[in-house]
Amino acid sequence: MTTDKDLQPIADLDRAIHSPARLMILAYLGAVDSADFIFLMNQVGLTRGNLSSHLKPLEEAGYISIKKEFVDKVPRTLISLTKEGREAIQNYREQMRTIIDKLLG
Repeated sequence: MTTDKDLQPIADLDRAIHSPARLMILAYLGAVDSADFIFLMNQVGLTRGNLSSHLKPLEEAGYISIKKEFVDKVPRTLISLTKEGREAIQNYREQMRTIIDKLLG
């Protein structure tokens, strides 16, 4: 029988990460040094506005850094995972593992 105590770890999940779109973004960024905005947008299948709206809370949480630059007078936005972001993903992974083990054990 599942109790409120068993379900508490779900409530404790990092809300900045616990969204399918944000989890996909972090997964892609975890595999590369940095990603161009357009590349990332195409990989995760989001619109420009939708990707931007998901990047904002990740940046505010300190999980990603966003660098804007010009290449041959063309603007380019590079997104990369920070050390804090890598740690947050690892913590999230462990939390999910614990939740699944407890509930489905």
